[in-house]
Amino acid sequence: MSVRIYRPSKTAMQSGRAKTKRWVLEPTLDTARLPEPLMGWVSSGDTNNQVRLTFETKEEAVAYAKKHELDYIVQGDHKRSLKPKGYADNFAADRFATWGTWTH
Repeated sequence: MSVRIYRPSKTAMQSGRAKTKRWVLEPTLDTARLPEPLMGWVSSGDTNNQVRLTFETKEEAVAYAKKHELDYIVQGDHKRSLKPKGYADNFAADRFATWGTWTH
Protein backbone atom coordinates (compact mmCIF):
# COMPACT_ATOMS: atom_id res chain seq x y z
CA MET A 1 0.00 0.00 0.00
CA SER A 2 1.24 3.49 -0.75
CA VAL A 3 0.66 6.52 1.44
CA ARG A 4 1.30 10.21 1.13
CA ILE A 5 2.75 12.39 3.86
CA TYR A 6 1.95 16.08 3.80
CA ARG A 7 1.22 19.10 5.90
CA PRO A 8 -2.27 20.46 5.16
CA SER A 9 -2.73 24.04 4.04
CA LYS A 10 -5.13 26.34 5.78
CA THR A 11 -8.74 26.25 4.69
CA ALA A 12 -10.12 29.02 2.53
CA MET A 13 -13.20 29.27 4.73
CA GLN A 14 -11.46 30.81 7.75
CA SER A 15 -8.52 33.07 8.37
CA GLY A 16 -7.10 30.90 11.16
CA ARG A 17 -4.37 28.33 10.70
CA ALA A 18 -5.74 25.56 12.90
CA LYS A 19 -4.86 21.97 11.96
CA THR A 20 -1.93 23.06 9.77
CA LYS A 21 0.95 22.42 12.16
CA ARG A 22 0.90 18.61 12.20
CA TRP A 23 1.94 16.22 9.43
CA VAL A 24 -0.69 13.88 7.98
CA LEU A 25 -0.21 10.35 6.67
CA GLU A 26 -3.06 9.01 4.58
CA PRO A 27 -3.27 6.20 2.04
CA THR A 28 -3.64 6.88 -1.64
CA LEU A 29 -7.00 5.83 -3.00
CA ASP A 30 -7.22 2.50 -4.83
CA THR A 31 -10.85 2.94 -5.85
CA ALA A 32 -12.67 6.03 -7.04
CA ARG A 33 -15.15 7.82 -4.84
CA LEU A 34 -18.65 7.82 -6.28
CA PRO A 35 -21.79 9.70 -5.24
CA GLU A 36 -24.45 7.49 -3.71
CA PRO A 37 -27.61 7.67 -5.85
CA LEU A 38 -30.15 8.11 -3.04
CA MET A 39 -28.60 10.73 -0.76
CA GLY A 40 -25.75 12.04 -2.90
CA TRP A 41 -23.11 11.28 -0.28
CA VAL A 42 -19.67 10.39 -1.56
CA SER A 43 -18.80 6.76 -0.84
CA SER A 44 -16.16 4.25 -1.75
CA GLY A 45 -15.67 0.51 -1.46
CA ASP A 46 -12.25 1.01 0.15
CA THR A 47 -12.27 1.51 3.93
CA ASN A 48 -8.77 3.01 3.84
CA ASN A 49 -10.43 6.30 2.87
CA GLN A 50 -11.27 6.72 6.54
CA VAL A 51 -7.69 6.37 7.79
CA ARG A 52 -5.82 9.60 8.54
CA LEU A 53 -2.90 9.58 10.96
CA THR A 54 -1.31 12.77 12.30
CA PHE A 55 2.25 13.26 13.53
CA GLU A 56 4.13 16.12 15.16
CA THR A 57 7.04 15.99 12.70
CA LYS A 58 7.72 14.77 9.19
CA GLU A 59 10.42 12.44 10.52
CA GLU A 60 7.90 10.66 12.76
CA ALA A 61 5.56 10.09 9.82
CA VAL A 62 8.38 8.76 7.63
CA ALA A 63 9.57 6.47 10.44
CA TYR A 64 6.05 5.09 10.82
CA ALA A 65 5.81 4.40 7.09
CA LYS A 66 9.20 2.65 7.09
CA LYS A 67 8.35 0.60 10.16
CA HIS A 68 5.16 -0.70 8.56
CA GLU A 69 6.85 -1.16 5.16
CA LEU A 70 4.64 1.33 3.32
CA ASP A 71 5.59 3.04 0.08
CA TYR A 72 5.44 6.74 0.88
CA ILE A 73 5.58 10.06 -0.93
CA VAL A 74 6.42 13.23 0.99
CA GLN A 75 4.78 16.32 -0.44
CA GLY A 76 6.21 19.78 0.01
CA ASP A 77 5.45 22.01 2.93
CA HIS A 78 3.09 24.97 2.51
CA LYS A 79 5.03 28.05 3.50
CA ARG A 80 3.24 31.24 4.27
CA SER A 81 4.60 34.37 2.61
CA LEU A 82 3.94 37.61 4.44
CA LYS A 83 4.12 40.98 2.78
CA PRO A 84 4.73 43.52 5.53
CA LYS A 85 2.67 46.65 5.10
CA GLY A 86 1.08 49.31 7.21
CA TYR A 87 -2.44 50.59 7.57
CA ALA A 88 -1.57 53.68 5.53
CA ASP A 89 -0.87 51.46 2.50
CA ASN A 90 -4.64 50.97 2.17
CA PHE A 91 -4.95 54.62 1.19
CA ALA A 92 -1.84 55.03 -0.99
CA ALA A 93 -2.31 56.93 -4.23
CA ASP A 94 -0.43 54.29 -6.24
CA ARG A 95 -2.49 51.41 -4.87
CA PHE A 96 -3.50 48.89 -7.53
CA ALA A 97 -7.22 48.14 -7.67
CA THR A 98 -8.86 45.64 -9.99
CA TRP A 99 -12.08 47.63 -10.25
CA GLY A 100 -10.50 50.86 -11.52
CA THR A 101 -8.66 53.87 -10.21
CA TRP A 102 -8.57 54.75 -6.54
CA THR A 103 -10.77 57.66 -5.62
CA HIS A 104 -11.68 59.02 -2.22
